[in-house]
Amino acid sequence: MIRKILSNKCPNCNEGHIYSKKNIYFNFFSNKMNKECENCGYKFEKEPGFFFGAMYVSYALGIAEAVAVFILGRLFFESVYDMRIIFWIGLTLLLLSAFNMRISRIIWIYLMRKI
Repeated sequence: MIRKILSNKCPNCNEGHIYSKKNIYFNFFSNKMNKECENCGYKFEKEPGFFFGAMYVSYALGIAEAVAVFILGRLFFESVYDMRIIFWIGLTLLLLSAFNMRISRIIWIYLMRKI
């Protein structure tokens, strides 16, 4: 399932794409989502406000990334609580924000596909 999520595939037929651009990794300016799957017609946005739950998924991804950068940063700094690590955590979250927005919507669609 993780491979399907990362490949931007429809949760229903695994053929169509959720976003109009197939590459969700390095696509910073085009956030165009398809309204429905071009292959099977599965609607991605069930109702207005459907993606409010994706904000929680994005928050969890951001926390996981911040913790990972903190753990990796401890290897490079002398002190455990060196304040320079805050810069690297912020930079990581800023650079991954567009990816987090896209992947959190895809994860939310996969979580809610049976509902």
